[in-house]
Amino acid sequence: MPVPLYLLAVAVFAMGTSEFMLAGLVPDIAAAFGVSVGTAGLLTSAFAVGMVVGAPLMAVSARRWPARTTLLFFVLLFAATHIVGALTTNFAVLLGSRVIAALADAGFLAVALGAAAALAPADRTGRALAVLLSGTTAATIAGAPGGALLGTLLGYRSTFWAIALLCLPAALGIAAGIPAVATASGAGVPLRREIAELARPALVLVIVLAALVNAATFAAFTFLAPIVTETAGLGEFWVPVALMLFGVGSFAGVTVAGRFSDRRPGALLAVCGPACLLGWVALALVAGHPAALLFLVFTQGVLAFALGGTLITRVLYEAGGAPSMRGSYATAALNLGAAGGPALAALTLGTGAGNLGPVWLSSLLIALALAVRYGTMNFAVSGRLD
Repeated sequence: MPVPLYLLAVAVFAMGTSEFMLAGLVPDIAAAFGVSVGTAGLLTSAFAVGMVVGAPLMAVSARRWPARTTLLFFVLLFAATHIVGALTTNFAVLLGSRVIAALADAGFLAVALGAAAALAPADRTGRALAVLLSGTTAATIAGAPGGALLGTLLGYRSTFWAIALLCLPAALGIAAGIPAVATASGAGVPLRREIAELARPALVLVIVLAALVNAATFAAFTFLAPIVTETAGLGEFWVPVALMLFGVGSFAGVTVAGRFSDRRPGALLAVCGPACLLGWVALALVAGHPAALLFLVFTQGVLAFALGGTLITRVLYEAGGAPSMRGSYATAALNLGAAGGPALAALTLGTGAGNLGPVWLSSLLIALALAVRYGTMNFAVSGRLD
């Protein structure tokens, strides 16, 4: 894989750390601003909403800009929003800063996904995506647990400062390693034609499936901290451990997706889909047992990211007729679920299921994804997933 892909992954690591670190900081942020845990969890949804809206908007705005200029702008904007987040004492301002950070992240990822697909050989899009998403999985392994630990020791504001600083070497790497000219361009393809790709049933199906799987992942992941400390009865320092286990699993899952999503996506979905459903159900049933909980956190990381990575790869393939916009379609698919999952999960916290409500919701969302997948087997699109 080309070296610039790994430089892009460094920036994705910084942005992924910011997105995932809130899973371990929700209780502290809620206490600091005097809001409920469910309200604090909406910071994740606000970020994801900004990603969903921002991905196509930013891609349209920057579709003819040089890739290096575009990526640098978004990384530096992302750093600035975290400085604001570290300084504010107003929850509304913090929420707004997360939306702007998400717009920057969305713009960056939309361009980076298109660039990754363009840099790799045509039949290795999945491998290229796996390299890029390794930045995200590294964030779940080291960034999110590190952010949670840093927040526990020095307060949640320290994590925002850390993300701002982390963006600087990423920006230097992009400036040094990404060509000044666009690596993925929509020149020659009218914007109207690229947008018209969204009318294709094949593309709509994989976007819906990716959104459902990602919603399930973020529904449980966002509210993992209360499950670890209250349901399982572990100390707060076990929260970073649980996040790290999920991250190691996610890295393994993305690696699997990178190997099989180009040639055998149907087989991977057939195996991992039902297994992921059973895993969420099992986690909800045995969450009170620490050893079982930690083991299932790891396995669900594997399964969730193997499924998600494969489906996002399929979005890039299905949107091949939209070279400058397909990265934004993949980003939107990724974050439609990331927005809806935590928002719906927050509602379940007030039910009889309590802390385990989000996990039961994750089970339901995966079941729905399987129903959609197998309910469309006769679609003309089905061959693209097999």
